[in-house]
Amino acid sequence: MTEDELHEWIAKVNQGNKEAFRRLYEHSKEHVYHTVSFLVSNKNDVCDVVSEVYTELFKALPSYNYETPYRSWLNGLIIRQTRSWNRKLWRRFRIINRSKLLEPLEHTPEDMEQIHLRNEQGSELAELVQKLSYKHSEVIVLRYFQDCSFEEISELLDIPLSTAKSRHRVALEKLRKQAQSAMKENEEALLYVHRKST
Repeated sequence: MTEDELHEWIAKVNQGNKEAFRRLYEHSKEHVYHTVSFLVSNKNDVCDVVSEVYTELFKALPSYNYETPYRSWLNGLIIRQTRSWNRKLWRRFRIINRSKLLEPLEHTPEDMEQIHLRNEQGSELAELVQKLSYKHSEVIVLRYFQDCSFEEISELLDIPLSTAKSRHRVALEKLRKQAQSAMKENEEALLYVHRKST
């Protein structure tokens, strides 16, 4: 869908057209789900956060600036909702018993499950990214999974350009170390299995 087509659908949503909002949802659901799944550590929370993103999207569309690329604007909204969720989660974590927080969702939308299955191929990389601190993982997700420039990352996260580049460099170093450590563990496990079998 081109930017002009997206603008037409946004205008229709703002006129009360429910079908137009469904079209925007269908166009962006995989992008939103994929991004949220990298930024939220507890997989049981992903669908809830995605729902919050679309609730906020619906509320924010009337103030959408047509001069801003839709995808960049949507990325900013995803980042804000994910940060908000993580803050709420941390507050709840301190107040409520951990086991209640980690209960699985009773209902998972079918289309979300299909997207999740397609994303399983990148699960090892996702695990490494999620081991990073949130400020480092969001830079990696925006840079490599959303193809954002450092300038866009700086604007989306409201940080100086030099900070965006610095966080990116540190995050890559941490990812390399994690990947090397994981490879070493796998090699040691294979050697152990080989010795046991001989």
